[in-house]
Amino acid sequence: MSRQPIATRRRFLEGAGALAGATFAVPVWADQFVDLALPGGPTRRALTTAFPQKGAMILQRTRPPLLETPFDVFDRGVFTPNDQFFVRWHWAVIPTEIDVTTFKLAVRGHVNRALSLSLADLLALPRVELAAVNQCSGNSRGLFEPAVPGGQWENGAMGNARWTGVQLRDVLDRAGVRAGAVAVRVKGLDEPVVDGAPKFMKALDIDHARDGEVMLAYRMNGAPLPLLNGFPLRLIVPGWYSTYWVKMLSDIEVLDAPDDNYWMKTAYRIPHTPQASVKPTDAGFKTVPINRMVPRSFFTNVTGRTTVKPGTTVAVRGIAFGGDCGVAKVELSRDGGRSWQPAKLGIDEGPYSFRLWSAEVGAPTSGTLDLQVRCTNTKRVVQPAEPNWNGGGFMRNAIERVRLAVA
Repeated sequence: MSRQPIATRRRFLEGAGALAGATFAVPVWADQFVDLALPGGPTRRALTTAFPQKGAMILQRTRPPLLETPFDVFDRGVFTPNDQFFVRWHWAVIPTEIDVTTFKLAVRGHVNRALSLSLADLLALPRVELAAVNQCSGNSRGLFEPAVPGGQWENGAMGNARWTGVQLRDVLDRAGVRAGAVAVRVKGLDEPVVDGAPKFMKALDIDHARDGEVMLAYRMNGAPLPLLNGFPLRLIVPGWYSTYWVKMLSDIEVLDAPDDNYWMKTAYRIPHTPQASVKPTDAGFKTVPINRMVPRSFFTNVTGRTTVKPGTTVAVRGIAFGGDCGVAKVELSRDGGRSWQPAKLGIDEGPYSFRLWSAEVGAPTSGTLDLQVRCTNTKRVVQPAEPNWNGGGFMRNAIERVRLAVA
């Protein structure tokens, strides 16, 4: 594994510093603009190639970087290209370079022996691979009505990759977890921009951390992680939202008590209700840390701007994922959800991966072709007909709808 090029990263961070207060792009960052279908607006976003190791991305924020994947990318295959994989950081102080010859991963806390592992040490451990969707918990937040604060993503704050690395369990076993351990807390190399702000840290219950699926990835889709996606190490928590997928992983701490740091006790909490849903006027409800993902499905080759010919057979396709388990089936409806037809599923790349689907539907002779798509996962959880609502803008997974003009 070689040292990553750094010159463009330095230029990016220096330039972004001048825009630290900006929420959206200014023309210098924009190659062109796109319009997102956000009911609360503003809908215009820059499509930029100004970020290192990244192709065209929808710019949600310059610093810390929030870059959304253009949705047409998802129509090109089940795995999201590294150079168009979405980016979301919490703090803006991100290292401009990583020297792999000196990088160390600390493993400490309630263990028999503290460790300082080099990348060579990690590469010597048994290698594992896993296909898994990485999805921001606020993906589709911009579609919430009424609107809520936070990054106003449309549907592109997600991506699917084949991750290569080592099991977290193997690393913990090397340190020797002591009796009484209850959680594993992780943090990365990013830092808050002001003194006293809480360092970004997340924790998993000890049994989850040791389940053999949680891993430390050093490659995605067969290549080293891009810097903005967490180079040189990223925690992979299959089936769970991206907030747990800590980037530039540098510290693993085994705890003998539940973690009460800000990012577990206060931030990223959801109503303890069905679909994590409440009314905007509700108060006093119990909350829990956000955790498992829920099933979703999308159209990728048709949009509300698509026109089809009268009386023809229309080929539609898309992607689906089961959330915290596999996809059992994908169905389409053209009558407002009264009846559903099965879609054909593509290759199963694993229970946490995107799954391609396709179907053919007949267009009417006039008017519009109104389609809906829904996924049922292997735990028999079905996408709901109506969207949820909570103040964090988390966990949207309502049935997707598209209206095609017939002309």
